[in-house]
Amino acid sequence: MTQNNKTRFVQISRSHKSAAPTPVNPPIFRASTVLHGSVADMVRSRKRSLDGENVLHYGSSGTYNAFALQDALAEIEGGAGAMLFPTGLAAIAHVFISALRPGDHMLLAESVYKPARYIATDFLPQRGVECEFYHGGHEEIAKRLKPNTKMVYLDNPGSLIYDIQDVPAIAELLRGRETWLAVDNTWGAAGLYCPIKLGADISIIAITKYIGGHSDLMMGAAIANQRAFDHLRHDAVMFGQIVPPDDCYTALRGLRTVGARLAMHQDHTRKVITALSDEPAIDQILYPALETAAGHTLFKRDFQGANGLLSIAFKSHITQEQVNRFADALEIFGLGASWGGYESLVMVYQQVDGWNGSPIARLHIGLEDPDDLIADLKQALYRMSS
Repeated sequence: MTQNNKTRFVQISRSHKSAAPTPVNPPIFRASTVLHGSVADMVRSRKRSLDGENVLHYGSSGTYNAFALQDALAEIEGGAGAMLFPTGLAAIAHVFISALRPGDHMLLAESVYKPARYIATDFLPQRGVECEFYHGGHEEIAKRLKPNTKMVYLDNPGSLIYDIQDVPAIAELLRGRETWLAVDNTWGAAGLYCPIKLGADISIIAITKYIGGHSDLMMGAAIANQRAFDHLRHDAVMFGQIVPPDDCYTALRGLRTVGARLAMHQDHTRKVITALSDEPAIDQILYPALETAAGHTLFKRDFQGANGLLSIAFKSHITQEQVNRFADALEIFGLGASWGGYESLVMVYQQVDGWNGSPIARLHIGLEDPDDLIADLKQALYRMSS
């Protein structure tokens, strides 16, 4: 039977129907050395592991907790398989390093995650990879494609400004080329957005965020279609990329409740946005689920919902010092990097790539009572302007 995401997230990668008693959560399975019954058995398990099967061979090949998480992510995202990494940035770096060679050209959206931008400006060019940034959508990509363009890379929505790109149109533009389309899908995980199902080759997720959900886990994943998966997986195994079973257990536990948490984040965010809509110091609220957002038509077509992450752009007369004062005055919102946990957070930015407007404050709307969050924001805005 067809199941919606809330049900799938609870049921996926769980063997709950068995003749023998079975725990609800798969037990943590720690192992480095795996013993084999014979040389022939050892050779067989190694070959099966190298061929991509989820089979015990050695700790660096993964254990049952990693296998369960990989299978769950691949099913949710619609990929051929998933690879796990210590952080979301490590997953991004692996995709770049594995896919690109000296002499290759990569196009990146202007609004990509800042640390990913640093890799493209400070690391890859020194190794012979040409990295070019574009502002806009598939029309701009079409103007800049070269015979040696091996990857188009973007966040969807874009980092901090939440611009939406037409992934199916980009995929159609790249049809027949040896150019991979990779999308950072952290905002859309889990289940809000599935770029592989829309034509992308690779979907990258920081599991640290909503899947982990409790600000106590660092992990990333790269999920890929069949065209890209075998290549990326081969290199991940060669590089020894693996995450501990305890962390996989924690990520799977977060996955079980992510549907309920995302619904609460979205509901709270809508209430906060409504309350802030008439604040005189705010120029606009950047959130793709808003009907007034520039990319809302694409958002409505391709996304299955929204989360708790948004930015507020202040009026041009508001100074950075005032924005800093606003952040310092908040009492419930913590001042800290990352997002996707149960708590509300704020970060301030003076300059944002792809944004020519005034200073921005990024808000993560958590699971606290939205009336309390609204009161906190209102008092901070008042103190900022006084």
